Amino acid sequence: MRALTPAEVLFDGEVQPAVLPPCDHYAGSEKLIRKSLALQVQLGPVFDVTLDCEDGAQVGQEAAHAELVASFIGGEDDRFGRVGVRIHDFQNRAWRDDVRIILRNAKKPPAYVTLPKIRSVFDAAEMVAFVEASRCELGIDAPIPCHLLIETHGALAEVFELAALPGVEALSFGLMDFVSAHNGAIPDTAMRSPGQFEHPLVRRAKLEIAAACHAHGKVASHNVSTEVRDMSVIANDAARARNEFGYTRMWSIHPAQIEPIVSAFSPRADEVAVAASILLAAQQAQWGPTRYQDTLHDRASYRYYWSVLRRAHATGRAMPAGADALFGPEASTRGS
Repeated sequence: MRALTPAEVLFDGEVQPAVLPPCDHYAGSEKLIRKSLALQVQLGPVFDVTLDCEDGAQVGQEAAHAELVASFIGGEDDRFGRVGVRIHDFQNRAWRDDVRIILRNAKKPPAYVTLPKIRSVFDAAEMVAFVEASRCELGIDAPIPCHLLIETHGALAEVFELAALPGVEALSFGLMDFVSAHNGAIPDTAMRSPGQFEHPLVRRAKLEIAAACHAHGKVASHNVSTEVRDMSVIANDAARARNEFGYTRMWSIHPAQIEPIVSAFSPRADEVAVAASILLAAQQAQWGPTRYQDTLHDRASYRYYWSVLRRAHATGRAMPAGADALFGPEASTRGS
């Protein structure tokens, strides 16, 4: 009899919480897109590349830019299928054309579609439904996940309802627009560190988004850091986002930011080793209670350690001996 995997026994028939690569790297111009895809080939699928139609397109050139973006998705430099796209927002008439052009012209579907400046559940639901209807119309087999950018008062007020929407895979915090929406009531120091982690209104927004994501099994993606010279700042921001606010993913806007973000969100080697040991013992015990170093474990702690292994897998970490079997007989060495 084949040994059952954690995914088969620990969630009582529910879908596992989503796990994504820990870095979401944005690129808008053709030059930056090419550079980002080349770096992804070099480092592997430990970060996603988001091709930006919102801020990347010149006014009046939206359709041409969407066609450019589409030409890279599924192309020879898209080796891992981890290239997504950010389209225009709901108030911009170009957003529907973005979806049609990209899904029609890309060689394969994007890994996800990011929807910016969501103002309400109504906005998000209509956009998600349009993406789904478009992929069905074009004969694309699998649903395309949507990521929502939470950067308005309306979106934050309805963040739990947004996280619950079918078709939504992740919520991202848009720090700059959120601070600007307060019309000077939040100082500009809250747009960077350490202020972004200290101002009460910004802290509240970060925590609400993370809590909503974890309540509904979605990925919480932390906002960008604007520092591009001192990578210790990026590493510290990523560590605080993970350890203090519960985020499992973070934006990047400069290639140098990618590796510190991936490192900060990756489980440590000792955490991975402990998780593998506990889960392999549990698998041998048919997922009944076990003891590890004089500590008792059951399905509640097994779910925690399974999340550690899944995050390690998503960041390209090599699994301890025997642990690959926990991902199933067809698991590859990367991703989950």
